[in-house]
Amino acid sequence: MNRTEFLKKTLLAGGAVFAGSALSASAVETTGWPQAQNGKTFNMDYAPHEGMFANHAGKSFTDQIQFMYDQGFRSIEDNGYLNRPVAQQEQIGKLLDKLNMRMGVFVVDGGDNWKTSLTSGKKEFKDNFVATCKRSVEAAKRCNAKWLTVVPGFYDRKLPYGIQMANVVDSMRAGAELFEPHGLIMVLETLSDTPELFLQQTHETFNVCKAVNSPSCKILYDIYHMQKTEGHLLVNMDRCWDEIAYIQIGDNPGRKEPTTGEINYKNVFKHLHKKGYKGILGMEHGNSVAGEQGEKRLIQAYREVDNFL
Repeated sequence: MNRTEFLKKTLLAGGAVFAGSALSASAVETTGWPQAQNGKTFNMDYAPHEGMFANHAGKSFTDQIQFMYDQGFRSIEDNGYLNRPVAQQEQIGKLLDKLNMRMGVFVVDGGDNWKTSLTSGKKEFKDNFVATCKRSVEAAKRCNAKWLTVVPGFYDRKLPYGIQMANVVDSMRAGAELFEPHGLIMVLETLSDTPELFLQQTHETFNVCKAVNSPSCKILYDIYHMQKTEGHLLVNMDRCWDEIAYIQIGDNPGRKEPTTGEINYKNVFKHLHKKGYKGILGMEHGNSVAGEQGEKRLIQAYREVDNFL
C-alpha cells in the first residue's frame, strides 16, 4: 500500500477484532481507560502515528503528541513529515524537544518510491533521489530526527537482477554520502505491498547495506511485512542484526495492533530487549476497533505485550 494512503485506509477502517486476540472490545468497555497507567512509560520505545488517538486528543497533531506523551509514549513516527509546511515541522520539533520525545522515521519521498526508478539506473531518478535526500537533511534538523525511510522502488523488468542491484547500491551510496556528515541514517525498508517492489526479503536489503558499507545505510525491519514474506522473524533478525537500525510493528493478518493476529509480540519484544535494542519501534498499523474504544484497546494491547520482564 502506498504510504501516503496508509493512515487514511487503516485507521479509519476499524475492522473487527480477531477471535484469537487476548483482548476484546467488551473488555475495554468494562474496564474503561486505564487511569492508573497514565504517564507510565513502557519497557520498549513504541512510536504512534498521527490519527491513532484523534478521538481522544482531537485533530491537531501536536495535541495528539501531547496525549501520546501523557499515555507513556516517548517517541512518534510521521511518514509524511517531509511534505509538511516548514512552520509545522518546526512546531512539531519544538514540542518534541519540550517533552524530551524522539522523532522516529519519516519517508524520503520525492515521488519515485512506488514505481520503477532507482533500479533502472537512469540519471533523472538518481538526481531526484539525491535532491530529496538534501531536502530531508534540512527537515530532519527541525525535529532532531535520526532515521529516514528509503524505498528504492520497483523492479525494472528489462534489466538483469544484478544490474538493478548495482544501480540501487550506487544510489544508496550517493544518499549515504549526504547523510553521514549529519549523523543521519537512511533505513531501507523491505516491503510486501506488491511483488513489483525491488526489496522484498531481509537478505536482499542486507546485501545492499553490506555493499554500500556506510553507517548511514541500514535496514528498517518491519515485522508485519516480514511475517508475510519470509517468516522466521527472530532467526532473520538475528542473522541481519548488525545492519538493522530500526524496527516497525503491525500484526498479521490485518496490519492492526499486537494481539490481533498471529505474531507473538510479547516474545518478540522480550527477544529485542535481551539483545539490548534501544531504538524506536514504530507503530505502523491501524486500530482494530474504531473510535475511542479502539484507542483504549490499543493502549491495553501495548501494555499487555510490553509486560515481558
